[in-house]
Amino acid sequence: MSHDRPQVSRRGFLAGTAAAAATAAAPAIAQVAAAGPAEAATRPNILLIVTDDQPKHTDWAIQKTINWIAGQGVKFTNGHVTTPLCAPSRSSVFSGRYAHNHGVRDNGHAYNLDQSTTVQRYLKQAGYRTGLFGKYLNSWALSDSPPHFEDFAFLQPGYVDAQWNVNGTVQTINGYTTNIIKNKTLNFLDKAATDTRPWFAYVTPYASHEPNTPAAQYANTVVPDWNGRPSVPENDRSDKPQYVKNATNTLADGQAVRKRQLRTLLSVDDAVQAFKDKLTALGQLNNTLVIYIGDNGFQWADHGLLGKGTPYSPAHEVPFYLSWPAAGLNAGTTDNRIVGNIDIAPTILDAAGITPNTPQDGKSLLGSFSRDHLLVEWWKQGSTGVKDTWASYVAKDKQYVEYYDLWTDANGNETGTGQVTFREYYDLVNDQYQLTNKLYQATPAAEQNLGIPALASQLAADRAS
Repeated sequence: MSHDRPQVSRRGFLAGTAAAAATAAAPAIAQVAAAGPAEAATRPNILLIVTDDQPKHTDWAIQKTINWIAGQGVKFTNGHVTTPLCAPSRSSVFSGRYAHNHGVRDNGHAYNLDQSTTVQRYLKQAGYRTGLFGKYLNSWALSDSPPHFEDFAFLQPGYVDAQWNVNGTVQTINGYTTNIIKNKTLNFLDKAATDTRPWFAYVTPYASHEPNTPAAQYANTVVPDWNGRPSVPENDRSDKPQYVKNATNTLADGQAVRKRQLRTLLSVDDAVQAFKDKLTALGQLNNTLVIYIGDNGFQWADHGLLGKGTPYSPAHEVPFYLSWPAAGLNAGTTDNRIVGNIDIAPTILDAAGITPNTPQDGKSLLGSFSRDHLLVEWWKQGSTGVKDTWASYVAKDKQYVEYYDLWTDANGNETGTGQVTFREYYDLVNDQYQLTNKLYQATPAAEQNLGIPALASQLAADRAS
């Protein structure tokens, strides 16, 4: 994963030889169906934690999480989501596919996801015990049981005394939902004491989504001061699209949301610590692959904007950590590759020794694959809205954005002329806060010098692939 330790995937680890380890990043992965009982017994458990609207710079609130999953695992410093919106992002987590391929382009069309392409389907089919605890997909009816989960407590988003579907029964459960999710997950883990099957737990607290209601014990917790970043008080936004020029949120607005978000995340941190303690007690910490990611980021009044759904870094950069001690991923290293939520499903299937029979856009993080850029995309839902659909080429050193005359129709399908309505280019080396759009009033010669024709061509190819 990092330069100071060898690349070791599941196959190399299980073989236990230097020769096998040296070839661990090879693309061929054994089918679980062909695995014997000994190999099946070594398959890792999977704990996947996906928070809601958690931006990257929230470390203060999740210190126990970071100490475990990053400090005894891997911290991805360039972690992104490929669509900064809840349902599309979560569908990408499940399927390993871009939203333009899995079909959930907005929050209104969860049923567009082909459930046969999901990681939970593959794991359940391969003999895993599967569980879902928390939020599922926006617009999914609470009365509909989520496919391929054997045990679930699925939440109608909320913080206190919320509605749930618990294994097919819709009910109100009194209490703070993050704590309920924690307890339901712990009960699921406890079953491992008597059920020898490997398990997959998908744990999805509502934190830190608005209204960012903290648990009672954290309601007045003092959080560190934050005085913004250069993108917050940006005075001249004339080079930005109209919705940004019209934005009116202030530093005080950003500070208020940040404070509430951090307070809600403290309960998530408590839950994660409880999971670690339970796995330790069960003797299962070593061979559990743990992944932690936010479903999208959040702008704290950057460029005058609160929220997500924009091409700016705070909206699509997320915390992203991974630990798997049994495979040697326990050293507290950093990985600077450009990685995304589309890589989660391929990583889990690689670890479990499962070869999917449906296409995936992401790549296993257990191998050596490294991309030079990532496609990030977002759609306007319906023909009204303050910003146009956009797509972006995101690299470490630059970002190119195109807005389009496109939106999703009543079925969640893309419609419109597709005409480019606005473009942006940012030099992320010298302008990490995206203050200067170098394409604003740029001459054709300047565009050539920036390499825009090639970037536009690559972006078009990415959107079509």
